[in-house]
Amino acid sequence: MAHIPVHGGYRTSGLWATVGISLGIVVVGSGLALFGMMEFDERCMQGLTQGPGRFLRVRDQAFPPATICEFQRGEVSSVGGHGVLGVVLWAGLLVLAACLLVALIAECLDPRLGSGLVVPMSRRDKLRRTGTAFFVFGSVFVMVYGLAGWRLLAGPSSACAAGADWQSNAPTTVTYGFFPPQATCRYTSGMTGQLNPDWVASSATASAVPALLAGAGFVLAWRRRRTERRSAPPVTGPATGGAS
Repeated sequence: MAHIPVHGGYRTSGLWATVGISLGIVVVGSGLALFGMMEFDERCMQGLTQGPGRFLRVRDQAFPPATICEFQRGEVSSVGGHGVLGVVLWAGLLVLAACLLVALIAECLDPRLGSGLVVPMSRRDKLRRTGTAFFVFGSVFVMVYGLAGWRLLAGPSSACAAGADWQSNAPTTVTYGFFPPQATCRYTSGMTGQLNPDWVASSATASAVPALLAGAGFVLAWRRRRTERRSAPPVTGPATGGAS
């Protein structure tokens, strides 16, 4: 029976559980913040939302998602830009980013056995675990970036007019970029706007970071397993033969 060398891998189950919980908090909280943004700009422009001084303009905040109405002597924001929800979203995002970064870096390392943070793990198991992480985060990046940048990928110079029947009133693409997936659109009225909201473009770019870290862990695990298999002695069967 061939001897299978045993190596070590960090215990990351607690980190991944924290990532899942904090991700749920961020998703649910962002949904509530987005719901609070509905028609908030209209209320400001119609005078239903009062602020300090004369109303000036409206802008959207990427994270926490919020609509901010600027007045002459201050600002008034929707529910995501202030109060408890804003604090919870920032705390959830920081915990999510920290635990995710530590977990993915831990998957790239090759620790020695003997520590309470290290568990026995074969090269095959390590490759399977890092491959799963790479598949998950790679799929998330492809999905998020595809939703945000499909019009740029289809035709960057005509991205603002893609996906709708504008006929002779199609907006023109002034500038564009792929990271983040964003473009400046000029409409026939002379006004300009962005192809994607800021939070969409930022999310698409940020999703590439965990995908790259997971990919690095997968490549390192694959190289270590290949090196081990090359250096392993050949397996020979029992000797046969004898006098007839």
